[in-house]
Amino acid sequence: MKYLLGVDIGTYSSKGVLLSSEGELAAEASVEHDLIIPQTGYAEHDAEHTWWGDFTTICRTILSAASHESVVAGDIVAVGVSGIAPCVLPVDRGGRPLRNAILYGVDTRATAEIDTLNNDLGIDWIREHAGTDLDSQSAGPKILWLRNHEPDVWEKTHAFMTASTYLAYRLTGACSIDHYTAAFYSPLYDLPGQDWNKRAVKRICPDKRLPKPAWATEVIGTVHSEASGATGLAIGTPVVAGTADAATEAVGAGVTRPGDTMLMIGSSVFIITWTSELPSDGLFWSAPALTPGPCAVAAGMATAGSVTRWFRDQLGGGAGAAQAADYQRLMEDAARIPPGAEGLLALPYFSGERTPISDPRARGVIAGLTLSHTRAHIYRALLESVAYGVRHNLEALAESDVPTAALTAIGGGTKNPVWMQIFSDVLGREITVRHTAGASFGDAILAAVGAGILPDLVHAKKWVPEGTVFRPGADEHRLYDSIYPDYLALYTGTREIIHRLADQPERKLP
Repeated sequence: MKYLLGVDIGTYSSKGVLLSSEGELAAEASVEHDLIIPQTGYAEHDAEHTWWGDFTTICRTILSAASHESVVAGDIVAVGVSGIAPCVLPVDRGGRPLRNAILYGVDTRATAEIDTLNNDLGIDWIREHAGTDLDSQSAGPKILWLRNHEPDVWEKTHAFMTASTYLAYRLTGACSIDHYTAAFYSPLYDLPGQDWNKRAVKRICPDKRLPKPAWATEVIGTVHSEASGATGLAIGTPVVAGTADAATEAVGAGVTRPGDTMLMIGSSVFIITWTSELPSDGLFWSAPALTPGPCAVAAGMATAGSVTRWFRDQLGGGAGAAQAADYQRLMEDAARIPPGAEGLLALPYFSGERTPISDPRARGVIAGLTLSHTRAHIYRALLESVAYGVRHNLEALAESDVPTAALTAIGGGTKNPVWMQIFSDVLGREITVRHTAGASFGDAILAAVGAGILPDLVHAKKWVPEGTVFRPGADEHRLYDSIYPDYLALYTGTREIIHRLADQPERKLP
């Protein structure tokens, strides 16, 4: 029997799976890690300790577990990797990290650099070549931030990597990035030409190396001896380029055809739909798909599960093992609160917001509090606020002529049935929740295509288990329909105030 290994690096944890060539789960492992927040608006990972450390731990744990079924490292015919993206990790000529990796859109430090690049390159030019407006999800401004703020690091920097690039590099020595993830290095990636844009590179990082673009299922090298010693993988095992975690989540959930739409409800929200044509308005992230041919359009919210985690940590009262039980209590309490949270309405912008408002200075708001409201009311209002944010994105996608047909939800948030029913009621649409192993499952599928076990990603759908369908309640949807305009108005009505509050840390006493 042949096997495929898939490993994904997430915001708060990493996970790996071993699949048989029939798509059956043979072993799995996970490792939790910390998110480094040096100051407000910053989010980082230690690439050596977290990314590579988690990867090696997962490999050895899976190989140990699989050995009980007489599976050995040589039975693994390909490896697929993914990770949070886009990240900016500067490395020296030896591929050694020079600082912590700057993470994806949850890190909002480069607002000034966004303005600089918009002025220098022009918004219309950026839309034409990058396919999207610059925002906190764009890696290009963060590279420019490094150039402006950390000259010592910049001087030593030879190349930039994201999480999947770094893992594949540590395994094979090849510095590669898939086209889908490269597109989020905007404005550095030229969408029409599917390569790095010379003008943008000259403006941002003229003397630095960017990874070579490849397709996610493309074998970019094999495991070398040093990596074999660290991971236990066999020397010569093929490694595919891999991609961003959200894209492999979609693959693992069976979202592979045009119109299929994935809602990834994790620490943040990421929405991916495959399409044959890209929008031209720049509101959303556009990218090549994982293989030649189709295109991807993506949207995302900066927070989702991170808000519920914040609520649990600050107001839940649990610690350690009790925290999981407290999530259960919070869900049960929220289920007893009627839709609309009895007059509470929230904005989930605790880390700014990505699409469709693209406002890194947005902040969370809870409106309508009275002395009769309880902890459960606030928790339900926060759950509803994320669902309203998803609706805002789906409606904006429709206005951009991007269809979102069948909705498939995955991620940690889908374990909360109360939340999933709220999503369905707010959206007024059926949602299928897929109970898969997540992005690492999709990574193994990428490896299967790279190894020739599957002919393409569409055929991987036979490996995806059936899901649970949530259907909207008519009365609940009508109520949420009546509240939704107030959700939109709450942001526009408080925007100037929350922007001033966002700037308040810079306003000090004399």
